[in-house]
Amino acid sequence: MLPSIAISLGDINGIGIQLALQNHKKISKVCNPIYCIDKTILNKATDNLNISIPKNFILSGKYKQTSIHPGKVKKDSGQFSYDSFLHAISLAQEKKVDAICTLPINKESWSKAGIHYVGHTDMLRDIFKKNAIMMLGCQEMFVALYTEHIPLKKVASSLSLKKLTKFLIDFTASIDSKKEPIAVLGLNPHAGDNGVLGDEENIIKKAINKAQKLTGETYHLLVPDIAFTPHVRKNYKYFCAMYHDQGLAPLKALYFEESINVSLNLPIKRTSVDHGTAFDIAYKKENIISNKSYINAIKEAIK
Repeated sequence: MLPSIAISLGDINGIGIQLALQNHKKISKVCNPIYCIDKTILNKATDNLNISIPKNFILSGKYKQTSIHPGKVKKDSGQFSYDSFLHAISLAQEKKVDAICTLPINKESWSKAGIHYVGHTDMLRDIFKKNAIMMLGCQEMFVALYTEHIPLKKVASSLSLKKLTKFLIDFTASIDSKKEPIAVLGLNPHAGDNGVLGDEENIIKKAINKAQKLTGETYHLLVPDIAFTPHVRKNYKYFCAMYHDQGLAPLKALYFEESINVSLNLPIKRTSVDHGTAFDIAYKKENIISNKSYINAIKEAIK
């Protein structure tokens, strides 16, 4: 019996609908996709795309009606993407699906709709009252983020022994590391150079020691600027970055099309594509959309 996956369609003005339609035949061979959209909105999208709806394209949920404005930031499209995700979560909570896969939202559209969350992970964290961990990557390399969508100037002050220790313990419990060492990136250039360029690494070292005693896992503190070089990267599958761009800039340079987003440390399974709404190519007949991230996200949700 194939697993059931709830798919939230993301921002209706982006490429989510096209990704779902164009890849339905392929993913329906490995799972039972349930699309969180209604027929009226789907028809509006397909009219703009000139794509037919597959016969076994299962829809779920009721939504406030919205028009399609290709490539535009709109309040209504933000509200739809929020409602679509919320319905997918409810299906997972009610055990009607085995996992959730999300297509891209637009954070500005959410803001225009009065939604106070900055993204999917923030919303999941609030709903489940759990420290959801954002991990991105592919089978070659995964990067978990200690801090996510916060200003760079706040990263150092957010680093605490208690929080980082819990982050490392929760992260380790959520992955299948097979006791391979986990790379933990320093915050400062040269990992602080023993205090010459900053002393935050003292907190990181203490957190590593505490987590290591409690989990039995091995963690290696790495100098950030060499962590993703070939001769270092080959020794690790999992990396923990202190802030967003520290981990995601090298990841996307190496594996942009294949990379996915996975929410860890939650009672439900959720994966996502690791790209945005691509407003610049949405609903354009000549566009060519890579499906690698979406297919990988579905595979990870199944696994």
